[in-house]
Amino acid sequence: MSDRSRRYDLIAFDWDGTLFDSTAIITRSIQEAVRDVGGTVPSDERASYVIGMALSQALAHAAPDVPQEKYPELAARYRHHYLAHENDVSLFDGVLEMLDALKGRGYKLTVATGKNRVGLDRVLQVARLHNVFDGTRTADETAGKPHPRMLLELMLQFGAPSERTLMIGDTTHDLQMALNAGCDSVGVSYGAHEPGTFHVLKPRTIANSTRELHAWLDDNA
Repeated sequence: MSDRSRRYDLIAFDWDGTLFDSTAIITRSIQEAVRDVGGTVPSDERASYVIGMALSQALAHAAPDVPQEKYPELAARYRHHYLAHENDVSLFDGVLEMLDALKGRGYKLTVATGKNRVGLDRVLQVARLHNVFDGTRTADETAGKPHPRMLLELMLQFGAPSERTLMIGDTTHDLQMALNAGCDSVGVSYGAHEPGTFHVLKPRTIANSTRELHAWLDDNA
């Protein structure tokens, strides 16, 4: 596809809950970590709300009664529970086909995630996707969502202006980050956040499955 016929040059994906079916395991791992350190166990809604944030920011929001001096222990317990189940989850159906098709059409494909660098590199290796993405940014090396630094760095790296950049994610943090960076966004309804909260953040569409997302990108990106 020629550059002129594309609306976007750069597509940035969130990871957890957008490409990787990990929402339930992250939610449970947060809850178990809080229980381990003696805090009030957050509800599913409160625990899933923080998915996409940087880990320290997420745990502080999910467990406001845990004292700050226990944050390192809380983070360690979260990693313990998550890593125990990381191999139980996988990419959503249709993700590989979608990424292959987009790659073939010449888009720059990137990841902007609340995961840390070690965690993202590990799951990319397991999923054998290192060669698919042209660039990646993580919260620990930039700034947590909804701060736009991840997107701004990716746009600068590939020379993509904001109007030629699209962010795709499953949380309000992703869509707010896109707004903060001046980019368009697409929400997906099958991840961590209730899609009814997305409209105020003006996504171009809300996809209800990976295949629906793929079809929309074929027609509109």
